[in-house]
Amino acid sequence: MNASPRFTPYQKKLLGFLSVATFFEGYDFFALTQVLPHLRTEFALDHAEASQLLGVVNMGAVLAYALVSKADRYGRKAVLNITILGYTLLSAASGLAPNVIVFGLCQLLARIFLIGEWATSMVIAAEEFPKERRGFALGMVGAMAGLGSVLCVAVVPALTKAFGWRSVYFVGVFPLLLVAYARRGLRETSRFETKSESKEGESNIKGLLKSAYRGRAIRLGLIWFLTYLATQNAVSVWKDYAMTELNLSETAAGGTMTIAALVALPVAFLTGPLIDLVGRRIGATLILTLTSLGVYGSYSLAPGALLTIALTFAVIGVSAVLTALNAFTTELFPTEVRGSAFAFSNNILGRTGYWVSPFVVGAIANQTGWGLPLRVAALFPLIAVVLVWLWLPETRGVELEEVEKPTEG
Repeated sequence: MNASPRFTPYQKKLLGFLSVATFFEGYDFFALTQVLPHLRTEFALDHAEASQLLGVVNMGAVLAYALVSKADRYGRKAVLNITILGYTLLSAASGLAPNVIVFGLCQLLARIFLIGEWATSMVIAAEEFPKERRGFALGMVGAMAGLGSVLCVAVVPALTKAFGWRSVYFVGVFPLLLVAYARRGLRETSRFETKSESKEGESNIKGLLKSAYRGRAIRLGLIWFLTYLATQNAVSVWKDYAMTELNLSETAAGGTMTIAALVALPVAFLTGPLIDLVGRRIGATLILTLTSLGVYGSYSLAPGALLTIALTFAVIGVSAVLTALNAFTTELFPTEVRGSAFAFSNNILGRTGYWVSPFVVGAIANQTGWGLPLRVAALFPLIAVVLVWLWLPETRGVELEEVEKPTEG
């Protein structure tokens, strides 16, 4: 068996750049989670209103399709540069928001740029790294979001206690400015440049839906949708659940989340090598099943070691499932529609579940508490497992240009 090819100096630099950029996807996701109890207090929000705020912010993940799809027309580099700058400015604006409406609007716009940056980074990673280590690269970039989550969980309690919740958004601006400066060394992907020479201007979501890849994009979108129904709320409301329904102090709840995140972090970095070793379908099965068990346990167990273990499984799943599904979403489409396919499957279809679920969960939680709706949501990743095996071909170790083409639209 041949050894995996080494990364070139540029690929190493690119991996570092993309990893630092996606670090803030995890930081931002957990930032809102961590400050939610403070937002509820300052802005006098009940369960439903807090979930509505999450839903409004999450709508940005759906609207990000407008940016991601443009990567097929204007290039991956141009879109990535715009998203980094936009997120930096709006993160700072979030910390200055005078009321919940302005805060929600700033976070909505920030989420558009942030998810646009995340998705474009995944497309770049898929296109620029060798087939034998493509899962590793996708996993490394994705796992850095987990590192951002851990750092956020670790520093937010101290920041909010010393300086208030607004400081959480100011702290994130300074490293982002460094990333914006470092982007100058980024090159366009070689696959996009080759595509541009022969098929420039052909690609958009409308074109995707007229192509043979339409059915595959819709099926992937449904798998994303089911997954997000569970993962979106699993971590974002857990701290509030622990404080209000399990009667844990903020220190205890934050400590449990910190332990879960610290244990989950090294596992997240192993997700890429795992799917390179066992394949995308087996890897996705293991991860989605772990996610389901973790989410269910996180909202059904009493405080103690078992609850911490369940939350750890949930945190692992929330991060790792992105790597597994990102691999499918970037590998199952040709270069000329890869950005549009990602935008349609993930942002439009999948993230609709990401956006809608907080409204539904919050409405139910107002009557029952957080536990019941989250335990029901934990079942959806198991349905996604079945659909992965029914609908998606294996892509491990296959060149992007050689991936099995769909037999029907």
